[in-house]
Amino acid sequence: MALMVVKFDLKKRVKLAQTVWFMYWFAVLAGILVLSLGLFFKIELRKRSELMDNNESHFLPNLLILMGLIACGINAFGGKVCYDSLDPVKFAKWKPMLKYFLVFCVCFNGLLLLTSLLCFLMRIPLQFTLAEGIKNGMRYYKDTDTPGRCYMKRTLDLMQMEFRCCGNDNFRDWFEIQWVSNRYLDFSAKEVKDRIGSNVDGQYLMDGVPFSCCNPSSPRPCIQYQMTNNSAHYSYDHYTEELNVWKKGCRDALLSYYGGIMNTIGALVVLVTMLEVAVTVGLQYVNSSLSTLANPEEVESESEGYLLEKTVKETFTDIMAKMKAMGKGGKVEEGGEEAVATFVGLVVAMQFPLMDTKRADTFQFVKFICKKMEVKIGPYFYCHWALFIFESWKNGVKFCPRQHEFLRDVAEEQAVGNSKHAEEIGS
Repeated sequence: MALMVVKFDLKKRVKLAQTVWFMYWFAVLAGILVLSLGLFFKIELRKRSELMDNNESHFLPNLLILMGLIACGINAFGGKVCYDSLDPVKFAKWKPMLKYFLVFCVCFNGLLLLTSLLCFLMRIPLQFTLAEGIKNGMRYYKDTDTPGRCYMKRTLDLMQMEFRCCGNDNFRDWFEIQWVSNRYLDFSAKEVKDRIGSNVDGQYLMDGVPFSCCNPSSPRPCIQYQMTNNSAHYSYDHYTEELNVWKKGCRDALLSYYGGIMNTIGALVVLVTMLEVAVTVGLQYVNSSLSTLANPEEVESESEGYLLEKTVKETFTDIMAKMKAMGKGGKVEEGGEEAVATFVGLVVAMQFPLMDTKRADTFQFVKFICKKMEVKIGPYFYCHWALFIFESWKNGVKFCPRQHEFLRDVAEEQAVGNSKHAEEIGS
């Protein structure tokens, strides 16, 4: 018994086809939206790609771009089918492929839903990517004269000013690295010597931050050096006084920014998925309502449309049965392929010395054996074939051309034996 049966007359079928046609072209716009969101997200990630530890973060925008392109293609095709469904002659050419197209649409909808879930889950790996990337960027902040790193200072300064953040987790991260280049240090000064000498790695560390960490809203001039030295500044206590630098870490700031983008994209992709499911269901009703016409030439007669030809349980049982049959057939073919590979490899090895003069005859002979075996040629076959050819050539095996007729008879016997073996496995 069919699932969710609906009766249609000509007027209802026309209205259904027109509605689904309109929805399909609206879905094309939705596909363009997904494509645009993917491009926008990719551009935003590229702006700060220097602060990303790896390129895996670009997987999601690339997937969105691909989903958008596929959505535009299948929705345009679906709209064309719905438009032609009003004409029985035009619809007849699409009917044979509609079943496969609907299956593809169902798979695409599932992948689209998975894409939306990835948008919400991408926040977790992005957090680790940003943490490591910003840490490395801070380490290269001073390398303004090193090729490949000369713009890192500019990138970090612009980021800290734009997102109102400082450091990786907080401003104290700058205390643990040398962010002033050696070319700007006076190594003859006692303070510089003492700081470098007191560090195990010989780095010039100080309790200061770059100028981009300063908060311009603070009424007091920015205190960016000797931040933990109360005596260095008048009426200052770094434990109690409100510091005039950004306290929020840049990792959290960027994660919040990108997380908001991904959540918005994920919500929109969910809506697009719902629209895709709706048009897929609509096309199924258009197809089934036209397929159940008693006489296709009498378009004014009534028909029935359904979501599934059988119940959910019966449909699931049929799918599992087909999958088991395919798996069973694959086992038989695999065994047969091994047998034919071994035998054909032996035959070709026998003919190897004659390949220069009878290459075409050899190829036809191999095709004949494979046809007799009724086994698909796959990678296993080529492995055995190549092995036997190599072994034959290495051992200098030579056979008389008159043996071809004998080998053909052996091939026929082998084919019969292989068929019996396949029947035994199948039973």
